[in-house]
Amino acid sequence: MASETDIRTHKLVYGCMGLGGGWDTAPYTAEDIHRAETAIEAALTAGITAFDHADIYRYGKSEAVFGEVLARSPGLRERIVVQTKCGIRLPDGDRPGHYDLRGASIVRRVEESLARLRTDFLDVLLLHRPDPLADPREITAALASLHAQGLVRQFGVSNMNGPQIASLQAHMDLPLVVNQLEMSLHRRDWVESGVLFNTADAARNGFAPGTLEWCAANDVRLQAWSPIAQGRLTSHEDTRVNRLVAEIARHKGTTPESVLLWWLQRHPARIAPVIGTTRPEGISACADAVHRRADLTHEEWYELWVAARGIPLP
Repeated sequence: MASETDIRTHKLVYGCMGLGGGWDTAPYTAEDIHRAETAIEAALTAGITAFDHADIYRYGKSEAVFGEVLARSPGLRERIVVQTKCGIRLPDGDRPGHYDLRGASIVRRVEESLARLRTDFLDVLLLHRPDPLADPREITAALASLHAQGLVRQFGVSNMNGPQIASLQAHMDLPLVVNQLEMSLHRRDWVESGVLFNTADAARNGFAPGTLEWCAANDVRLQAWSPIAQGRLTSHEDTRVNRLVAEIARHKGTTPESVLLWWLQRHPARIAPVIGTTRPEGISACADAVHRRADLTHEEWYELWVAARGIPLP
């Protein structure tokens, strides 16, 4: 039976990319730590106990300020699930940004993340993006070593399609349990790829067919990054879809943010949104995605989809 430490049991995840100050190498400040504390407390109050990181977020400062909060909060680490990602290298001088999933690099990045987070282990490690030069056997050997040492409990990927995940899984005894993708009512290629097959619009959809089905068949939980699309559909902009989101929220006694998260959660692919706002009120607005079922009818779900498309379904 899955436990609360299994990332697949969590309906909503808090994304920590906004914590830690600026996207630069300047040191984080006491105010950055305070803002992180405030956001983490708001997430916990909303019922969110899974936290998503990446080693590159704010040049490592997102993990570092989170580690400061953990150090100041005895017992907090045991109450939460901590997930981070590795595999992207940011530009450095004349060196361009690139991907690096060499085995030794994975191990080194995990060790650095553990130090910044001030924890002895990660609940989940995701490979952030595919590295075309990586050897799947080298990757999986590194992951097996990290697991055997007790440094990482579960593994997954981000921004990968079904065949890419299958290629890794073929060399692993441990299951890959997460695939994190950009998914929202605004970014709909993941759902439209299935219905645009055998239409003239299919060639314009770049989402890899079969990825959702592969993940579902292999118990890989989908996580949706940018699920509220930076507030595009919860703003006061007078568009058909914005008006419909607000109308459904009023009718259901909830917030526009929760309606958008329900739209993802209502899909049978079992999607866990990763919210990223640092505003406590914005985090609180998502609480119904934890505490209530995805309260959209079949017809309401389609009304939202068609309104966002702006044109009828094929």
